[in-house]
Amino acid sequence: MRGRDLIREARRRAGLSQRELARRMHTSQSVIARWESGATRPSFDTVVRIARACGFELDVHFVPRSEGFDHDWSLAEQNLALTPEERLANHAAARAFGDSLERRMRVAGKQDA
Repeated sequence: MRGRDLIREARRRAGLSQRELARRMHTSQSVIARWESGATRPSFDTVVRIARACGFELDVHFVPRSEGFDHDWSLAEQNLALTPEERLANHAAARAFGDSLERRMRVAGKQDA
C-alpha cells in the first residue's frame, strides 16, 4: 500500500476532513491534498505521524513473498483485461464447478457409509 493510500485511509477511518487532519499536523489542507493525490510523497516518518494524528499506530512487518506471487499477479492482470460479462461468466463457471464437486463429495460420502 502506498503512503498516499495509508494517509487517506487513516483520515477516513478517523472521520477527519483534510482540513481537520491538517490542523492536527500543523500544516495546510493543500499539503494533505497533495499527499493524498500523490503529487508529493511524504516520508515514512511523516506517514507514521499522520497515522498517529488520526488515532492509529502503523504496524509494519515483513512477510515472506509467495513463490507464486508473479504468477498470481499475471492471473489478476488477465482477469482485469476481461469484460465484466466475461468475468461474470468465469465466476458462474467456477461456482458451477464447485457445486458439482460438492455434490460428488456428498454422494461419495454416502457410498462409503
